[in-house]
Amino acid sequence: MATYVPSAYQNSTSSPDWLNKGDNAWQMISATFVGMQSVPGLVILYGSIVKKKWAINSAFMALYAFAAVFLCWVTWAYEMSFGEKLLPFWGKAKPALSQNILLAQSMLPATTHYHHNGVLETAMVTPFYPTATMVYFHCVFAAITLILLAGALLGRMNIKAWMAFVPLWLTFSYTVGAFSLWGGGFLFHWGVIDYCGGYVIHLSSGVAGFTAAYWVGPRAQNDRERFPPNNVLLTLAGAGLLWMGWTGFNGGGPYSANIDSSIAVLNTHICAATSLLVWTSLDVIFFGKPSVIGAVQGMITGLVCITPGAGAGKMDF
Repeated sequence: MATYVPSAYQNSTSSPDWLNKGDNAWQMISATFVGMQSVPGLVILYGSIVKKKWAINSAFMALYAFAAVFLCWVTWAYEMSFGEKLLPFWGKAKPALSQNILLAQSMLPATTHYHHNGVLETAMVTPFYPTATMVYFHCVFAAITLILLAGALLGRMNIKAWMAFVPLWLTFSYTVGAFSLWGGGFLFHWGVIDYCGGYVIHLSSGVAGFTAAYWVGPRAQNDRERFPPNNVLLTLAGAGLLWMGWTGFNGGGPYSANIDSSIAVLNTHICAATSLLVWTSLDVIFFGKPSVIGAVQGMITGLVCITPGAGAGKMDF
């Protein structure tokens, strides 16, 4: 008896046998969630949390970084982060724009490593969707890393200096961490686990932010003494977009729509809510009243803390 297969599930040039449409859809949705954390999430948050005189410059720093990273990423930075090995901490720079690359099944790492006796050191990951999806997913991660770094420079850096800084830091700092930990570099083969950016994104942007703020220098004395947000409601709106966008941030980490992504999403929101409530409670205990800015800081702290291990662990009961 013949079995009818709906046309949506029949193989074709646009739907090869290795393509899992559910995984592909979830990965692109996750990437879009992360992109919305930056645009409009952090654009709104940065533009509203600073003084009014810095609002436009701060918001535009985030918007510019998002656009600049996209072009740099597909032109050379993706292959430096996930391409063929050049050095133990760096991949070979080349464009990720050809159909041969983008339409093929995604494979990480690009260079397979073997022990001296010929035994495979670390198996290759082959998600069931094209490289184009992987390029998009990791592009928005690279973009938000630069935008998080920008938070340390709000009210400090000229926009022209920032425009030059973005491609340089992406090329000479972000790609090193991404290749070393995720793209098949030496830390990847040492077994170091960074579930979804605790080291590659948050630690690198945090250290770079402190360093950049030190070299750029402090704000004016009167600005340091009083730094009120220019729009508290928009600050909350930007923070809310950042929180909900983290669903894709950690939910896309397993490269698949599976039980790991489910538990990662739940863990993410539990940790963010707990951190927000604890910070708010401490504000009441020590200062006598809750603080909107304190609640936002607590929320972000929880989201950052859960990211390195949101879905990487397993417990047997």
